[in-house]
Amino acid sequence: MFRGRSRHTLDAKGRLAIPARFREVLDKAEDDCLVITSHKNCLWAYTRKDWQIVEQKALQLSEHDLAAIAYFDFFISGAQECPLKNGRVTIPLELREEAKLQREVVLVGQLKKFTIWDKDRWQEAFARAKEEFPKASQSLAAMGL
Repeated sequence: MFRGRSRHTLDAKGRLAIPARFREVLDKAEDDCLVITSHKNCLWAYTRKDWQIVEQKALQLSEHDLAAIAYFDFFISGAQECPLKNGRVTIPLELREEAKLQREVVLVGQLKKFTIWDKDRWQEAFARAKEEFPKASQSLAAMGL
């Protein structure tokens, strides 16, 4: 599982060093590639195996449902396989632009995936999450978390 947060630097070619603890997850999955796609203000990165699960669930959606159409048009269509080479992954320019990634980025483990944020956008999102957490924790407690 992907856990923890870490700051990294994105080079001019879009190459990003993947933390060792995240590479261990990929090694256990026997995967040398990430599937990366856009999501709101950041990117989501999956192992290929976990991305296949996302795709299988997406196949169950109605092609006529407006929410499903938006999901396919934005989330599914943006997905790109990004090979891991020498502990680094190259994030395609289109995805970097959509997430407004600058030089400093933050990788955030979220168990089955990790997210890639521009540092400033992450700080804003984290501040909002920190503020909302006391309210959310009540709902989570009701679910046993």
